[in-house]
Amino acid sequence: MGIRGTLKTMSVSDLLQFLASGRKTGTLKLGLGSIVKHIYLEVGLIVGSSSNDPKEYLGQVLLHYGKIEEAQLQTAMEIQRQSGGKLGVILAARGFVTQEDVVEVLRTRTLEIIYDLFIWEEAHFEFFDNEPPPKDLIRIQVEVTSVIMDGIYRIDEWARYRTVIPSARTFFELIPGWTQSLNASQETRQILFHVEKRMTAAEICYNMHTSLFHACALLFDLVKEDIIRVAGEAPEPTPEVSTDLSALKLPVPELLKLARAEIKENNAENALAIIHSALEQEAKNTEAHRLREEAEKKFVAQIFQGGLSPHALPRILVPPEQLEHERLGPQEGFVLSRINGESDIESILAVCPFREADSLRMIKKLFDSGIIGTK
Repeated sequence: MGIRGTLKTMSVSDLLQFLASGRKTGTLKLGLGSIVKHIYLEVGLIVGSSSNDPKEYLGQVLLHYGKIEEAQLQTAMEIQRQSGGKLGVILAARGFVTQEDVVEVLRTRTLEIIYDLFIWEEAHFEFFDNEPPPKDLIRIQVEVTSVIMDGIYRIDEWARYRTVIPSARTFFELIPGWTQSLNASQETRQILFHVEKRMTAAEICYNMHTSLFHACALLFDLVKEDIIRVAGEAPEPTPEVSTDLSALKLPVPELLKLARAEIKENNAENALAIIHSALEQEAKNTEAHRLREEAEKKFVAQIFQGGLSPHALPRILVPPEQLEHERLGPQEGFVLSRINGESDIESILAVCPFREADSLRMIKKLFDSGIIGTK
């Protein structure tokens, strides 16, 4: 018997406890906005997970834990594009990681995917009873009880972090003299490097290939230890809407009808804006997700057919002081940080923790604004 609802009517902890105590086998699907996560269970045990959040892709998690380098991920992604196959298998076959590393990181990723759910508030969920996990799933085993206890702990910790770090747009500065007595770990040194560059919490999260929760935990401790302090909050980036605003207020069926028409007219970017609006209303709408995949593929093809080569080597054209005045969001800042005149666009897309179409749209915007160019 399947169940469905929202996290306002049934919390993540109650939901997982219900599935574990009933020794359920099946797939738990949760959606928030455009993000969709799946938790796979067998006889009440969690055996795996999947997520369409690019920050939770296997490659990004392997980067965070230092198992691979960005150049190795680029190589493996190129092989995957040309020949297909599972990324973990490709990385292991090339000798970049061991199979044990892959399984260990998959287990950690599953925990992080679930822990992230505990700070979701308005997500929809649906449990598909007796639906088997994907055939190519690399199985792990996670006890639900320990996950629930850790998840509840994270809810309390998240509330503490928010008293100091009000949003992902918060940025920081070093307190003078911090280096005199600090015996810092490599991870702490890394985060201090990003703080010194005035990155926001979100930018630090992307650059460290980690979750916002973990980044905020590190930043919170450094604030409490008087090593850094909150310096301000970056302004909200101006939203880009490439279609009639009145159209975005339509019901979901009308929005999807409009998106299909835009796709048919080869207006993929307009279609994506409309589909995003539809997903904000109905995060788990199957047709909206299918249309997004179709529109994204068309958008990527149009960009590359329009003269921007995947093998182009972009470089930054403006001086650093000018960049400080550009209203770039944290995602655009991450993309910009990967532009070094040596990596081509295809390689940059491989390491960005965002959907390919989103990353490419940001690169196009940087080109159009004259911030970057090609050799």
